[in-house]
Amino acid sequence: MQLIDIVGYIAATLTTASFVPQALHTFRTKDVRGISLGMYSAFTAGVSMWLVYGFLMNAWPIIIANAITTSLALSILVMKLRYHEPDQNQA
Repeated sequence: MQLIDIVGYIAATLTTASFVPQALHTFRTKDVRGISLGMYSAFTAGVSMWLVYGFLMNAWPIIIANAITTSLALSILVMKLRYHEPDQNQA
């Protein structure tokens, strides 16, 4: 394994692992009040594009990390849409 692959796998592990606590918390509590729909929509789209990029480049660290992160982000996005309570202050 080359140094570039090792760096890629370490980066992929750290960035994906950093996302897991938020995902677990959201799954357990179903509390989506603090989650921005716009941010998670853009984030999920961006991570999905990184996944496509990884496939096009045949870069396994990028593919693995973004496949996991896309799944988690998409799950949270679906929960945001499902459990979102409308703002009571809007008329």
